Amino acid sequence: MSKLSRTGTIERLESAGIIAIFRTDDAGQFVDVCRAMRDGGVFACEVTMTTPGALEILSQAVDKLGDDHLVGVGSVLDAETARAAILAGAQFIVSPTYCAKVVEMAHRYGLPAIPGAVTPTEILTAWQNGADIVKIFPASQLGPRYLKEILAPMPQLHLMPTGGVNVDNASDWLDAGATCLGLGTALVRKDLVLQGDWKALTQLAKQLVDRVRQARAQ
Repeated sequence: MSKLSRTGTIERLESAGIIAIFRTDDAGQFVDVCRAMRDGGVFACEVTMTTPGALEILSQAVDKLGDDHLVGVGSVLDAETARAAILAGAQFIVSPTYCAKVVEMAHRYGLPAIPGAVTPTEILTAWQNGADIVKIFPASQLGPRYLKEILAPMPQLHLMPTGGVNVDNASDWLDAGATCLGLGTALVRKDLVLQGDWKALTQLAKQLVDRVRQARAQ
């Protein structure tokens, strides 16, 4: 179980501004990926439930990485999966869609829930029903302008675009009002993971962290 409060975890996620998403056919390299991300300044990683052995590697990662790294689980579709992930050590719960029971389960254990939504109605519904951050997914089909237009009448929302976010356009999403960014293969590149090229992954993370800092400083 996470030692941080739900509020504390949300603050850390939004302060760092980046969640690295691990989605491969082999969970065995998840801890190494997390370490490479951490060395580059990215202190939150998510392993998706579509990754074989996700819960086992999640538990190992929590034990090995310590308190300076947040480890969450993604692609959570139901409350039962959320509970299993929480018991395995997940520190935040991410979903591609909004499910009230998943949000409720995460909050029952004092963890943030980050459900996915696309339309204004879906986004506001998720927010009003307890979402700590709303994942805008798939963001690749929308673009930063969409985020800005959503926030114009609803500035209270905390939004995390995911899908289509990369090092080159990260600042555009932040300028549009994103509180944090979710990046999958644009950051956790499958070719580098397969090669075990942790230095290259660390360099990518550093580039992204620099872009986030520059965007927020403007």
